[in-house]
Amino acid sequence: MEAKKGDRVKVHYTLKDSNGEVVESSRDTAPIEFTIGESKVIPGFEKGITGMALNEKKTVKIPPEDGYGNHIKDKIFEFSRKNAPGDFDPRIGSTIQMHRPDGKAVVVTVLGKTETGYIMDANHPLAGKELTFDLELLEILSKKKDS
Repeated sequence: MEAKKGDRVKVHYTLKDSNGEVVESSRDTAPIEFTIGESKVIPGFEKGITGMALNEKKTVKIPPEDGYGNHIKDKIFEFSRKNAPGDFDPRIGSTIQMHRPDGKAVVVTVLGKTETGYIMDANHPLAGKELTFDLELLEILSKKKDS
């Protein structure tokens, strides 16, 4: 039995950066559960799981375009101090939630401070990076009905 589009699966993963350092792992918490094809995880992750057999383990390398996308320079901007609350003084390297003019929330990383504001990056922290995932398919919880 292999995992395919429409199957609900339970997976353990370990994400490593290009230096082989662990960035995140479900083994520290609980396996993730998702339905293949619903785009709830990055495309390369879904592609990696598709075709795996129950209890199979494998390592996949995911290019930026199948991960969190390419790093886009236009997503780096200066946030003016005059638009910030009086007690706003984020630490460089921290991630904070801001709101766009349309009200939608966006998470940004504080890259630096200037005399007039803060340099912010709205790219995902892993944008532009090749990702390495160690995957283990633990369960296929529901099978898509074949027509």
